Amino acid sequence: MSGFPSVSFLEADRQRVSTDRSGFVPESLPDGVVFARTADDVVATLQLATEHRIPVVPRGAGTGLAAASSSRAGELVLDVSGMNRILRIDPREQLAVVEPGVLNADLNAAAAEYGLFYAPDPASTAICSIGGNIATNAGGMRCAKYGVTRESVLALRVILADGRELRTGRETIKGVSGYDLNALMIGSEGTLGVVVEATLRLRPMPVHTATVAAFFPDVTTAAQAASAVIAARIQPSVMELMDGPTLEAVDMAMGTDYRSKGGAFLLVQTDGYGAFLEQDVVMEVLTTLGSCEKAVDDEHAAALITARREAIPSLEKLGRVSIGDIGVPRGRLAEVVSGLEEISARTGVRIFTIAHASDGNLHPMIVLDPEDSVTTGPAKAALGEMFHLAHRLGGTLTGEHGIGLLKRDWLEEELGGVSLEIMNTIRTALDPLGILNPGKAL
Repeated sequence: MSGFPSVSFLEADRQRVSTDRSGFVPESLPDGVVFARTADDVVATLQLATEHRIPVVPRGAGTGLAAASSSRAGELVLDVSGMNRILRIDPREQLAVVEPGVLNADLNAAAAEYGLFYAPDPASTAICSIGGNIATNAGGMRCAKYGVTRESVLALRVILADGRELRTGRETIKGVSGYDLNALMIGSEGTLGVVVEATLRLRPMPVHTATVAAFFPDVTTAAQAASAVIAARIQPSVMELMDGPTLEAVDMAMGTDYRSKGGAFLLVQTDGYGAFLEQDVVMEVLTTLGSCEKAVDDEHAAALITARREAIPSLEKLGRVSIGDIGVPRGRLAEVVSGLEEISARTGVRIFTIAHASDGNLHPMIVLDPEDSVTTGPAKAALGEMFHLAHRLGGTLTGEHGIGLLKRDWLEEELGGVSLEIMNTIRTALDPLGILNPGKAL
């Protein structure tokens, strides 16, 4: 077909796009993969898929953690990672227009030339893409102060299942004309349309950043300290928690010695004109429960951030990793980390905990032997218990990774039947044939 995008049926290509970083192993490989380079490629693919009723799985960088971009036989993968151009940066309006395959780190490097930055900051910023962030409404380390992806997306250009183009949002900061279709698309996990262009809000780079590293005898005390910082009315830009076993994994991978300093670690950053004034308050709060030190320079601060970013890669060296994503009210952090330790002890499943402590979003990570499954047996039972724990504490099944395939069994318990019915009605209205990412999210 003249002008049709590149398509591969090679086993190596199909294997590469069959799953993500969730630890989920699909039962079979997709039938083929389309490598989209332009919006027209996406339109042509979806028009043909609609005509022949072929299920399509949209895919970006493949760094998702809920198996939302996993695929199997009978499905076609639509890979948009090659759509990776930064189309425009407007420093006056503080926005960027990008294609979905642009990596977060690349956008931030480009924005930095204008003294700006893109606030959503997943730990995988060097390898995750804007399209995937939009699909899951990704958060990250700075989201407690600056918001998750939804707060930084002004407008979208979306191709619907039948190939029609939908434009949502606007370039102004405010705008309330009509229903908020922009927000509807964000977090929809590729089930309502395929994003081919995004207009993103940028922010001025902070004039100052102050960093504190704190160590505690155990993870429960570290969680209590994080809650105490919030109770002190301080709004950190970053407050990340790692438990002792995670520190050991990081030390093994990076040659550091963080575990020798305590049984849990809390990294806190404040930024803006009052960064160092806020840092003093943070130090005052944290020293009542543990030991802490200020980063002596930018290099020291960067090393601390790197240690947190390397937590998941370090655990992946130990086995297959399934990453939880529960959220709880911030005042209940100590209860949830204690509960996770109890689940691990009772089930025998190894659970390592890191958290975006400033917004109550925890990532309990199950590490399995390579041959073990994350969708059956003890691992799935532990995942279910994690969710029930969060639910009992007034929390949620997912703070930023989405539902994908891995968490559908527990979704109705959180949302209720009426919500699911309405969501399925919306999905059917936009994709009546059900070809977009079937079986995911709902």
